[in-house]
Amino acid sequence: MTEKKRGKDRLQIDPFELKLAREVERLLFPKSSPVCTWNCIGVKNRTAGVLGGDYFDSIPLPDSRLALIIGDVTGHGLHASVVMSMLYGFIHHAAFELIEPKEIAAQVNKFLTHFAERSRTFDLYFSTTLFMGIIDPKTLELDYVNAGHVPPLVRRADNIIELAPTTNPLGYFGTLDFLPASFRLEPGDRLLLYTDGIIEAVNPSGDRFGLERLKEMLARNGSDHLEFLDSVFTSLQTFGAADPPDDDCTLLVVDIHGPSTA
Repeated sequence: MTEKKRGKDRLQIDPFELKLAREVERLLFPKSSPVCTWNCIGVKNRTAGVLGGDYFDSIPLPDSRLALIIGDVTGHGLHASVVMSMLYGFIHHAAFELIEPKEIAAQVNKFLTHFAERSRTFDLYFSTTLFMGIIDPKTLELDYVNAGHVPPLVRRADNIIELAPTTNPLGYFGTLDFLPASFRLEPGDRLLLYTDGIIEAVNPSGDRFGLERLKEMLARNGSDHLEFLDSVFTSLQTFGAADPPDDDCTLLVVDIHGPSTA
């Protein structure tokens, strides 16, 4: 057997191992909230391959606040899944330590640039977008940082509000300015977090699904949070987007009912 052939064999991955890795990946991520209190949370994710690079979570914190996380590692597939898993564990631990979004984003940036410095060949793959917000259930104040992620949307009555990026994606620059931002949610608001696989989905004619189409769906859809998620993915299919998708697609929706009295 030639060295080239042996190298090729070493790169082959057992389908069972891939399936097992996918199941572990699924265990990491949240399911829709089984009980609605001051909010209802729903989530839906489809990966481009067996493994994905999107990560997301809703984490009840020890001080009763709720952390929301969504991010998109550069690329997709096995390498993105490896980097995503590292980030997920890192961010999850930091959130439980009650570190604020601005500081977590700064730590993630250091974490990624540290790995990128080890290899000029693979430095591009140690990068991510990240939106992280923490909601105080008593005041409904959302404190957040948006590191180059597509803007989350808030539906309030007939208006759609964008939570624009507050800094660059993480992992590209050793130092970044992390400006904190806040937004006061109100009863009746619907907060939508998503990844760019949704709006960049392309049909056979080369048209993109686009942000405006997603905004229109958010504005006019009065169904509950889980039905809304299904309707978006159904619309992607009707639109003619690839199935499975060309890029990982994630939606996380939070319906705000009112301040918590607990």
